[in-house]
Amino acid sequence: MPNNLKITGRVLHLAEDPELVKKQFAGESLKLDPARKLVDSISTDEITPGWVCYYYDETLAKYALIGLRGGVVPQGGIKEGGFEVVVSGRSKGCGSSREQAPYAEQVAGIKLVVAQSIEKIYGQNCQNIGLLTTTDFSILERIERGEEIPISEFTKGLDAISAAIVEAGGLFAYNKERMAGRTAPPVVDTPKRPMTIVEKIIAQHAVVDAKANKLGVPAVKPGDALFVRTDVRFSHEYVTPMAAALFRQGFAGEKVQHPESVFAFRDHLTFLDLIMPRAHKDMGLDKQASKLADVQQQFADEMGLKLYGEVHRDGQLVGSEAICHNMVIEELGMPGDIITGTDSHTCMGGALGAFAFGVGSTDMANAWFTRDVRVKVPETVLFRLTGKMKPGVCAKDVMLHILSQPFFRGGDGIGKVLEFQGPGVLAMELDERATLTNMAVEAGGFTGVIEADDVVVDYIHAMRGTSKDEIRKRIVKSDPDAKFFATFAIDLDAVEPMVATPGDPRNGVPLQKLLHSESVKLDIAYGGSCTGGKKADMDMYASVLKRAVDKGQRVADGVQLYIQFGSQRIRKYAEEQGYLEIFEKAGAHLVDPSCGACIKAGPGVSDKPDQVTISAINRNFPGRSGPGKVYLASPLVVAASAIAGRLAAPE
Repeated sequence: MPNNLKITGRVLHLAEDPELVKKQFAGESLKLDPARKLVDSISTDEITPGWVCYYYDETLAKYALIGLRGGVVPQGGIKEGGFEVVVSGRSKGCGSSREQAPYAEQVAGIKLVVAQSIEKIYGQNCQNIGLLTTTDFSILERIERGEEIPISEFTKGLDAISAAIVEAGGLFAYNKERMAGRTAPPVVDTPKRPMTIVEKIIAQHAVVDAKANKLGVPAVKPGDALFVRTDVRFSHEYVTPMAAALFRQGFAGEKVQHPESVFAFRDHLTFLDLIMPRAHKDMGLDKQASKLADVQQQFADEMGLKLYGEVHRDGQLVGSEAICHNMVIEELGMPGDIITGTDSHTCMGGALGAFAFGVGSTDMANAWFTRDVRVKVPETVLFRLTGKMKPGVCAKDVMLHILSQPFFRGGDGIGKVLEFQGPGVLAMELDERATLTNMAVEAGGFTGVIEADDVVVDYIHAMRGTSKDEIRKRIVKSDPDAKFFATFAIDLDAVEPMVATPGDPRNGVPLQKLLHSESVKLDIAYGGSCTGGKKADMDMYASVLKRAVDKGQRVADGVQLYIQFGSQRIRKYAEEQGYLEIFEKAGAHLVDPSCGACIKAGPGVSDKPDQVTISAINRNFPGRSGPGKVYLASPLVVAASAIAGRLAAPE
């Protein structure tokens, strides 16, 4: 990369006022105005909506920011408008880990992303592909004066590895130098100290000498930068093709190393053809999307990878084997593991006491060969849960309550580990714990983690037959005197049923408060996804719907209720419990495993802006599940609301 950044193109200010944005695409240029309100929480779903991610080449340039709320960015507008800098507010790049988002901006001509805060995965993806980022708005004044900006301005505050990657122009360029011995990450020499769960796992997996396979250092501390050896690497069909193309480009002629620890999933687009709009089919997107699964299958066959694919019954396609995150819990992850996946909800694996986190395509392509990923040791925020949840309250309510706190709404949770401790969390079954860790990323967090105990040991033993002693040996615990960035006490007795209003999972409000202020009529109720499609979630749907059926009630007229299973094992569990009959009597549509409506790729999506959905999924960013409004709630509230035809409490 050159030593200086020279901006000769235009600066796009993504103002909250849509008219100001439209004026810029009409040719008007704006100057920096600190008083101007900028759009916050621009998710990767808005930068590259799900259908855009069927592409993984320079075609993405046409669609950069096409999904931004209000539809203010025209197709091809970034490139045709000559923009080289894009400016926005807090939490740029929240949501999905899709690397197509920054890549689309880059190939559309963007050289620099400026935002008040930048989400962890999106920021790392930008570094990996050589797209510069900053939260220093004074850079804009210098650009307006025509200054060349030294690259060193964009490495301030970065760890040594991240800085070196930025200076090299991206991760592949850096790794080529590292593998050739021309550069090396700094030696971690942190003296022995009390550590958290994640710090201990990082220290155990630290790559000291890659060639000699030497791992482990005495200790790490927040801010240390290093590479860590992964135990589980996985990708799904949305991302595998892009990562495979990058792998072949960066490691021509090489094979995936230790393929027995690498897994592929056909779990995101299984039902896409059922809901793809006619207009998208006319664009040829159905054919483009189908290519993703073909490319993934070819890569898995070539590299000898296990592919969790589709399931057929009576000769008909019914769904996927499992959503990747559910399968990690069921079959793949272990306490003390480092689990990386090309999906932001990889953090769900933290319920096993593992360090699990999402990475982008470039990170995964590199990890397929090197087996390692880079990590800057994160700070950990401790949540100590005490008390007992009241009837009608579950882990989803606890998480929506946590996300609604000023600490997260203000962006202080970005890049942090959320560790859950205390008798309140230990009393939860594994599925409920997984809801907490799964949604840690909605806080902008690095991951979530819970110390493994007999609940985890018994689960893994029952599911896989692994020796209980072997599992216990892998358990990692935080030291009693470990240092935390912040500590929060959560009294579960005080947590009420919660709802996150449309636009952001951090928009949580007590359900009763919302019910007292307005009546929310529903069109769709969706119970599914990795977050809302577990066995415990099926128990909750069934508990509400059975009471309704016993009273002769069904899903309200005008409402469509969908219940989707996270894996085939979960579907079998629901069948054995007699839930399928209850669901069908209540009028629910049953859907086999797939990410589905959660990513606007299956039954349960809205197709009109005025439609309202109550959903058990993990995020409700604009456009995530269709153009309609999405309220997030627990499985109990989803089922109760479906019967009532409006937002309703489970009782």
